[in-house]
Amino acid sequence: MAYQQSVSSFQMQPAQDVVSGEQYRYALTNFRIAHEKVEEQRAQLEEQERQVAQLRARIALLEGGPVAEVGKAAVDDYSIKNSAAQLEKMINRWASEVVRNPPVSLVELCRAILNDLASTTTDTPPHYDGSSMQVQSLLRHIISETISEGIINCLIVTNSPEANDQLSRIHEHIFSRDPTVASVWRRQTYTAAVDSCSPDMTASVLVEHMPSLLRCMNGSIPTTGGKSIIDVAYEFSRMVHGSNATSGDAFYRAFVPELGSTLSPRQNELVKRCMRSENGNIDRVGATVFPGLVKVSKGPDIPGQGPEIIQNVVRRAQIICECALTGGSAAATSIA
Repeated sequence: MAYQQSVSSFQMQPAQDVVSGEQYRYALTNFRIAHEKVEEQRAQLEEQERQVAQLRARIALLEGGPVAEVGKAAVDDYSIKNSAAQLEKMINRWASEVVRNPPVSLVELCRAILNDLASTTTDTPPHYDGSSMQVQSLLRHIISETISEGIINCLIVTNSPEANDQLSRIHEHIFSRDPTVASVWRRQTYTAAVDSCSPDMTASVLVEHMPSLLRCMNGSIPTTGGKSIIDVAYEFSRMVHGSNATSGDAFYRAFVPELGSTLSPRQNELVKRCMRSENGNIDRVGATVFPGLVKVSKGPDIPGQGPEIIQNVVRRAQIICECALTGGSAAATSIA
């Protein structure tokens, strides 16, 4: 009985503190010191983040892009291809609408387009009789040529053609010397570019590249769905030239294969299956229904020749072959 009482009294006693007061104070002091170190490191990290943010803002300023849109403004080859696909659909829709309701006969439209292209075509063009398929393809060819040379390959920053030509020459000169400086200069310049082409600027581009066709259409600007194709092409050009692109020091140019030129698998993509080409026979360009895009960059210096200019095809030009348009013996068939 006495044994049980002693056991019960032992169990009821509070647990003894196994850490001395001196050890507790020592541990508390070390914890406070560690906490102060952590706070000091956190303050240092915050300061580093502020400095990095300031550095990024400075880089964005030098590149000519607003700080808030540094991530959003960046484009790559994939986004460019998607935007080009939208423009291509718009051009195809416009050409179809013109053929369905032509302002003059299809033969006259065909003659006017070939007349406008005569100065830019060095190869012998195919013979066209003015069928609806031929005219629709030629309409896409002439508008592709206009967009390439009049919009994309010319830095349109102002509504003055003379000023834009001068800016384009300045860019070429800077790029030949230092592509990095040219890239920064181009993006800075486009921060002050006009939001859209003025009516006079649009008319100037059309008159320069498709005057005969424009007369046949009574001066009507190529429009579909309530949107001007020239305005949409200009938005595409601004995106390509004025963004903080992931392409480094390169810039983009458009190209349109000439009528009658030999098909090039590396640069051309057929919109219709061509049996002549598949059989290994030579076929030629009947019409370019949408321009291609190349990324231009500066390569290593070649002794005695200067720097090498490298052009990588980002998007091949959309082509319909000659035999598909002229109904040759090896006629093309549509892709299933």
